[in-house]
Amino acid sequence: MRETTILLVMLFFLMVCPEGNAQEEDHKFLDDFRGMVSITHNGISLVPSFSLGEPALLFDLKFTKGRFSFEPDMRFALEGKPWSFLFWFRYKAVQKERFSLDFGAHPGLNFRTVSVIRNGESEELLEARRYLAAEIVPTYKISEKVSIGMYYLRGQGFDEGVKTTNFLVLNSSFTNLYITEKFYFDISPQVYYLTTDDDRGYYVVGFITFAKKDFPISISSILNKAIDTEIEPEDDFTWNVSLNYCFGKSKK
Repeated sequence: MRETTILLVMLFFLMVCPEGNAQEEDHKFLDDFRGMVSITHNGISLVPSFSLGEPALLFDLKFTKGRFSFEPDMRFALEGKPWSFLFWFRYKAVQKERFSLDFGAHPGLNFRTVSVIRNGESEELLEARRYLAAEIVPTYKISEKVSIGMYYLRGQGFDEGVKTTNFLVLNSSFTNLYITEKFYFDISPQVYYLTTDDDRGYYVVGFITFAKKDFPISISSILNKAIDTEIEPEDDFTWNVSLNYCFGKSKK
């Protein structure tokens, strides 16, 4: 399973990142192509209260044409087992100087290992659970470095497990906070309300990135704290540190 997963990831990147003239032709079609590869000691989900609980490798890609983008988000445990695949389709509905409004939707797969009995012996199988979700993202830009906004996601499961998820976030963002002429921080403190079927919870979370200007490698961290929750697992505090590599370019 591990070797098959790694091979699929390698083939995927060969297809989306061709060399030479083929890359130039694809680049003419797209307005923008970029991505980020991250390695972390604790994989944390799109919903920060959920984590893999072990080291993970994350791939985030973005293909942009006009106001539309396709954004695969693929997460793996380090031993090669897939954790989750999200295939985002996003649209920038409003793009003003200070206000923006984005919509998105994705089909998704969440993987888990289950034990089954076959021919009288226990065997572990990888099970995929299917999800469909949609999001709305209004953002107001206060200044070049400060913005506030909201994020709402509604998810629907089709297999065993959580059927309905509501994820409502109030967020703020402080970017390009320079320490020196070359090094800077991005900080995003957020509060959110989460429901999974009949259970609910309230949380605070912070996203912190430390980076160097015009350098592709950065370090980031997620710090998530439960305020009041009924949702399992009821981890009071979840955190991670990630090493990120960004790549890609725009034709504009």
